[in-house]
Amino acid sequence: MVRLPIVYLLSTGGTIAGVAGSSTNLTDYQASVLLGSELIAAVPEIGRHAEVRCEQVVNVSSPNITPSDWRTLALRIDALFTGDPAVAGVVITHGTSTLEETAYFLNLAVRHDRPVVLVGAQRPSTALSADGPLNLLNAIRTAAAPQARGKGVLVVLNEEINGARDVTKSNTYRVEAFRSGELGFLGYVDEDDVVFYKASTRRHTASSEFDVSAIERFPRVEILYSYAEASLTPLRALVEEEVDGIVLAAPGAGSLSDREREAIASLAATAKRPVLLRSTRTGNGRVLGRRNLDALGLIPSDNLTPQKARILLMLALTKSRDPAEIARIFSEY
Repeated sequence: MVRLPIVYLLSTGGTIAGVAGSSTNLTDYQASVLLGSELIAAVPEIGRHAEVRCEQVVNVSSPNITPSDWRTLALRIDALFTGDPAVAGVVITHGTSTLEETAYFLNLAVRHDRPVVLVGAQRPSTALSADGPLNLLNAIRTAAAPQARGKGVLVVLNEEINGARDVTKSNTYRVEAFRSGELGFLGYVDEDDVVFYKASTRRHTASSEFDVSAIERFPRVEILYSYAEASLTPLRALVEEEVDGIVLAAPGAGSLSDREREAIASLAATAKRPVLLRSTRTGNGRVLGRRNLDALGLIPSDNLTPQKARILLMLALTKSRDPAEIARIFSEY
């Protein structure tokens, strides 16, 4: 008898574990009701593909997930892979609101090359045509697939495989919400197989330099959204609070107004000036260095979304505050 691959399910809650009062209620429901073991029991077809072992890490809606939870997940995944070579992969059930953030943190923090797959749902478990059961089946199939090894942390919904670095939630309710912008997703999970057509070339997982095992407190990094005639009050408030870093979600190619540049220039005399990063609110394209902005100590974020840039900056600041070193990190991850 052929032994099935072992896949661990680490459950955190979310819509995939949500319950509503009727089958046609798709939006007003209680998230994070069911346990991971209940989700698995509801999809007996999973037993054809893997031996699944469940652990309930937390059971919360994803806006309540914290960096501490990210660290807990990363350390548990590393322990599972280190402790048992027979473990093929790990699946994490997660709410979709911040799923991409957890996925990218794990993409930087997990130290093994075996598959880690995040999965969620856009409709609660009680919904007519609920998407969670098939998403869960496909995530487990992907985690068990040898061809998923070395691809970094993955996100599987709607029969599509996305890489953690590029994927973002792009719609509030549609089942095809998760997109990887103009770069596109990595492959499909179809009835016959798990198929990849490409992979990220950026450093991740087993090739990452980050080690979160000894980090008790992550640097505080905040995001400031820029717009026409943006108030400078939030910037000043964050500087007064002595945050460690600020990601500027700027318009266009990371542009800033004269007022914003002047305010940033005035920070040079600040005793504890935060590390400042330029990102873009557009959703696609790279943010490149510019001489006038580089001179202000503003580090370009390449093509990472503001929320992903925040995570990488948090981890970069555990190693260095040197702008050149942080710029090097953003060019590699």
